[in-house]
Amino acid sequence: MDPEQDALQARLDAALAEHAELERALVATNPADTFSLQRIKRRKLALKDEIAWLRDQLEPDIIA
Repeated sequence: MDPEQDALQARLDAALAEHAELERALVATNPADTFSLQRIKRRKLALKDEIAWLRDQLEPDIIA
């Protein structure tokens, strides 16, 4: 792999780890704390989009 691919893979790994941490935080958050729940959910959604983009960059769809 080249340095750019390594950097993308490192960011993907970090994003996946953060997404998992947010999932655990979501479960542990008090359901009455709607502000925190919304904040966590928004961050998870942004990470999901970033993860999809990073995976697409690492594994491009090659049409033969």
